[in-house]
Amino acid sequence: HCLRGRRMSATVNNPFQHIVEPLDSTDPKKQFYNLSKLGDPRYDRLPFSIRVLLESAVRNCDGFLVKCSDVESILNWKQTQTQTVEVPFRPARVILQDFTGVPAVVDFAAMRDAVMKLGGDPEKINPVCPADLVIDHSIQVDFNRKSDSLQKNQDLEFDRNKERFQFLKWGSKAFRNMRIIPPGSGIVHQVNLEYLARVVFNYDGYFYPDSLVGTDSHTTMIDGLGVLGWGVGGIEAEAVMLGQPISMVLPEVVGYKLSGTPDKFITSTDIVLTVTKHLRQVGVVGKFVEFFGPGVAQLSIADRATIANMCPEYGATAAFFPVDNVSIQYLKQTGREAEQLAYITKYLKAVAMFRDYNDVSQDPDYTRVVELDLSTVVPCCSGPKRPQDRIAVSDMKTDFETCLGAKQGFKGFQVALERHSTGVPFQFDGKEYTLSHGSVVIAAITSCTNTSNPSVMLGAGLLAKKAIECGLSVKPYIKTSLSPGSGVVTTYLKESGVMDYLYQLGFEVVGYGCMTCIGNSGPLPEPVVNAITQGDLVAAGVLSGNRNFEGRVHPNTRANYLASPPLVIAYAIAGTVRIDFEKEPVAINSEGKEIFLRDIWPTREEIQAVERTFVIPSMFKEVYEKIEKVNERWNSLVAPSDKLYTWDPKSTYIKSPPFFDGLTMELKPPKSIHDAYVLLNFGDSVTTDHISPAGNIARNSSAARYLTNRGLSPRDYNSYGSRRGNDDVMARGTFANIRLFNKFLNKQAPQTIHLPTGETLDVFDAAERYQQSGVPLLVLAGKEYGSGSSRDWAAKGPFLLGIKAVVAESYERIHRSNLVGMGVIPLEYLEGDTADSLGLTGRERYTIIIPEQLTPRMIVDVKLDTGKTFQVRMRFDTDVELAYFRHGGILNYMIRKMSEN
Repeated sequence: HCLRGRRMSATVNNPFQHIVEPLDSTDPKKQFYNLSKLGDPRYDRLPFSIRVLLESAVRNCDGFLVKCSDVESILNWKQTQTQTVEVPFRPARVILQDFTGVPAVVDFAAMRDAVMKLGGDPEKINPVCPADLVIDHSIQVDFNRKSDSLQKNQDLEFDRNKERFQFLKWGSKAFRNMRIIPPGSGIVHQVNLEYLARVVFNYDGYFYPDSLVGTDSHTTMIDGLGVLGWGVGGIEAEAVMLGQPISMVLPEVVGYKLSGTPDKFITSTDIVLTVTKHLRQVGVVGKFVEFFGPGVAQLSIADRATIANMCPEYGATAAFFPVDNVSIQYLKQTGREAEQLAYITKYLKAVAMFRDYNDVSQDPDYTRVVELDLSTVVPCCSGPKRPQDRIAVSDMKTDFETCLGAKQGFKGFQVALERHSTGVPFQFDGKEYTLSHGSVVIAAITSCTNTSNPSVMLGAGLLAKKAIECGLSVKPYIKTSLSPGSGVVTTYLKESGVMDYLYQLGFEVVGYGCMTCIGNSGPLPEPVVNAITQGDLVAAGVLSGNRNFEGRVHPNTRANYLASPPLVIAYAIAGTVRIDFEKEPVAINSEGKEIFLRDIWPTREEIQAVERTFVIPSMFKEVYEKIEKVNERWNSLVAPSDKLYTWDPKSTYIKSPPFFDGLTMELKPPKSIHDAYVLLNFGDSVTTDHISPAGNIARNSSAARYLTNRGLSPRDYNSYGSRRGNDDVMARGTFANIRLFNKFLNKQAPQTIHLPTGETLDVFDAAERYQQSGVPLLVLAGKEYGSGSSRDWAAKGPFLLGIKAVVAESYERIHRSNLVGMGVIPLEYLEGDTADSLGLTGRERYTIIIPEQLTPRMIVDVKLDTGKTFQVRMRFDTDVELAYFRHGGILNYMIRKMSEN
């Protein structure tokens, strides 16, 4: 029987202590909670992902943060599908990358200051839950096609980011339970998969499932290894690090059955892009997807991880592949110890979490089941502006040409028909070339989606080998790059003998990090930019990443396509996306011979033979044994060791944020919003890239003017992502994406109309005027507001601009939780209502009535100065979220809690 109202401590007895037993009778000190001993028939019918939630609730049950009723709710999962049931979840660990990690450490440092001001112990602000931070988002493709590109890019990364890195090194000393993986080590999700993942924790005398949340939306990649994890907002992750469970609505679980065998020319990228489009159509937003069926057994862990990685693109919370024998083989291949493999297998079998995908008797209950026959998958890409817009490679030429003339939108560029054949000649390195619509100017093998997968990386290498042997090349003005997810990739590409061929085509290693996929694509050659600008061309980027939203990859590539690494090379050789590979040669060699893609495309059998020979455990051991010590510049960084951070007022990178200014212990009742103006009026699919871009800082932007006034020249601006530790820059960068489409202007621009005067201003400048007048602000939006990357500044920035609420048709899950975390109210139109159906222009003044007594998902009134009234739903989905709102945000809540005596 649960102990009521008690805080968790070592003295509190867990009511489920009776199911604790040793995993091995020879070592009675190593125990586990044997869920099979619950004696509850509902357990064996639960989806495997829900079993992980149940184990966490049972092990952490203390009658305060986690109650017996929560355990019962999870066991009763099938019966709660039609209800909104809130449960707590305590993940085993947290993972961060540096774009989101720097602001998290900044917040922790500022919270320590705030706790001290309120009379508390600042060292209480300290990670309780283990946290790993991988520095992988800072490096850019400044140099390529040079023998020393890697070293030059890494040196520039360090020169630009030295201050940030010193701050992170301070954090690693000042905070317990925080490990930092230095720059140059790889992409966070691949490092997580190959090195950080435990699969089963062996900690403090207990075995239990590895699980995590991360501040990057592609944290879901780890689900491919059977570790339950998903992306959360940076703000929410900070609360987890401080010991708070995540409050979540018990999700529906969609069973995704895989059957059939993929064609020998199909890559895992083709499968994942097919799954992404399919699940977008099915509708899995806010749900778990759990994969099962005989087709899963045919997929490698890298293939599964590729599918799980793209989970945010199909909108699910998690995409789970339960552990099976293939998982154990992968752990062995990546250098895990035999003892670890033994207890992982034994534990998971003991608690019925080990899967045999060919055994239908293990199939649990699902909310619904959908199926994909792998034999129906065809080679494909996605684009030109969204990852879910899949196109068969055979349709790429006609699809692009249709997009050229289509109305401006996700599949349209609105180019007049007479301009479709426009060609612009230009000089590059003494030779003349011509650019036209669809010309490829960026070709990047990049991002965690694919660089973790030996099959597609070796496939790219084998294709490069055959292309070189056929006398093919890539035009020198195309910005080619290869940014592997870990040092292991470089090792097996070299050992297998394909690296030299990649290099000859221009795909040499330029760095270890997200690079092009996050927008760190670096500059294009000036003649190329001039030609694109002169002809107003829809130039193309082709990348093996997971995101291709407008303005993300590069300002001058209006069309961007996601493709497998071999296809990235193929399109680079072709030099255009306006090609039908089945009917047209990829190129004509120096002997005048037509070479078709089918002539150089490797089969799955060829790739697998090379993979079996060259991707071996010793590589992983060698790379990861020295991962935390290999970067000499990181090792030599000197950082302060004080527990409180000494803020430098001259810094343009690290600054104490104003979030906690004037914070007191007393709570104030929530207030209604009176006579608010609409700052921005949006349509559908406004992404976090639109709200808070991570790429370059435009020279004519508010942020650029701020940095110039601080004495910086444009070459020192760096990127928005690198300056996430400075609120002055980030507030000015909010809604600064050049592809922002604001209905007030009816064109793409990072601007809005200051309604009282009718002036067109940069968004920050307009917001500043409103704030000087003491006027609250709103944002109007359509469907999927905040889709895309997990980005805490997409909520922090609007908060600093004075935005009190967003009114949208629907929200992306992580972004909605981030808004809640900052005390910004997410409001949702009622079913059937939209801005258009309600006749809203956005030029009205809005009053939103907030009652003192709030309940989750309650309906409130909105009154306009025109006399019209309508209702919206407040998207505070749980009582915990309401508690955060009453405190003015999750961090305020934590500061008050930590300041209590």
